[in-house]
Amino acid sequence: MTHESVPYDIAVIGAGVVGCAIARELSGHRLSVALLDAADDVGEGTSKANTAILHTGFDAKPGTLESRLVRRGYALLSAYAADTGIPVERTGALLVAWTREELDALPGLREKALANGYGHTVSLTADEVYARVPALGPGALGGLAVPDESIICSWTTTLAYATEAKARGADLLLGRRVTSVSVAVEHTTLHTDQGPVTARWVVNAAGLGADVIDGHFGHRDRFTVTPRRGELLVYDKLARPLAPLIVLPVPSSRGKGVLISPTVYGNVMLGPTAEDLTDRTDTGTSARGLDFLLDKGRQLMPRLLEEEVTASYAGLRAAIAGDDYLIEADADRRYLLAGGIRSTGLSASLAIAEHVRGLLADAGLTLDARADLPSAPRMPGIGEGSPRPYQDGELIAKDAAYGRVVCFCERVTEGEIRDALASPVPPAGASGLRRRTRAMNGRCQGFYCAAEVGAMLAGRRGWDGIPAGREGGR
Repeated sequence: MTHESVPYDIAVIGAGVVGCAIARELSGHRLSVALLDAADDVGEGTSKANTAILHTGFDAKPGTLESRLVRRGYALLSAYAADTGIPVERTGALLVAWTREELDALPGLREKALANGYGHTVSLTADEVYARVPALGPGALGGLAVPDESIICSWTTTLAYATEAKARGADLLLGRRVTSVSVAVEHTTLHTDQGPVTARWVVNAAGLGADVIDGHFGHRDRFTVTPRRGELLVYDKLARPLAPLIVLPVPSSRGKGVLISPTVYGNVMLGPTAEDLTDRTDTGTSARGLDFLLDKGRQLMPRLLEEEVTASYAGLRAAIAGDDYLIEADADRRYLLAGGIRSTGLSASLAIAEHVRGLLADAGLTLDARADLPSAPRMPGIGEGSPRPYQDGELIAKDAAYGRVVCFCERVTEGEIRDALASPVPPAGASGLRRRTRAMNGRCQGFYCAAEVGAMLAGRRGWDGIPAGREGGR
């Protein structure tokens, strides 16, 4: 059935981690669901540049919607990751106080954690801080340990949600930018650059473009998104022993500041910056931002700067004036806004989806849960916390393609690339393939493997379905 003339029951605008989670949740009911995005792939916006920390919510503002949903989302996503194979490592985190003011703030942070329902923080002396992270720079006065903070693969999380939504019957309408909206009595028409899409209900999870979509529904002055650029440096895997856990600054009103964190891929990350822009597409790095990070790195962990930088990148976060998520339903227009979702949206994503479902039901959407749901997908294991295909002799014996390494920096095999190209939600190009396999993400950044990977993307080795010329940059 096409939906050019027959409306979907619900359309979700935005295929980032929150939009994909919402589409997954709603497609678990007897509803026809469309998931739209202007990009050609899921997770192409803010979600691909997340700092990839699975937050407990210990430092959220108590009593806020964000606090409740991050806490609930942490539990849901931890369980979902175990079921689907999303890489997660429970490294723990350490807030480090470098000044007397920051040291005096730590007891308040511990009280805030208790108010948020998290009671596992541990106060540490300076000696105890250095015992946990010996490579820290001189001058730390004390710290607060948060043992349940974790690192996660944000790329696989978004992909898992989209894969499951599609398996449940949702339609992924990618490469469709919503340019205007017409709200009628029975349904809404989303006018896109690839033709109209009609739906009885609409969820706006458009991230950086959420305020624009909100305006199309008549909410002209509800909020404004300010693109906040966060630049990061990624250090080589040889640096990983320096950062056994997440090193956090004491938070300020501007956010959580610059952190040092291991990644599930074996690297170490330094960042992000926080720079408000006007251009919602400016994801380029800047000399000023990189100099700022290097200065911070010299203070936090001088030895880290002796290691090689593998990559630098920047992402844009959808900052708004308020200090909480903005999730509201408009029953008259059969419309729901999920806006102002900052970096904690990854951790809260499944709880946000639950909350959205409840608001839609309260607003009049009939929800009939399906009893015939397919099993949750099992995602490729691209983290370093579990054996990779090139290490699995039994798997290689069954299929030699898993023993043929294409990307030697990241140990990505021909079999993994083949599987990604044939997956239910295949990559639209090189950027998407990086996020699914880690190919070209290593020290050489594709210098040695780009030609072979490009040939596979172009279908020259028998895996068709990915149009040539759609690769895009990282």
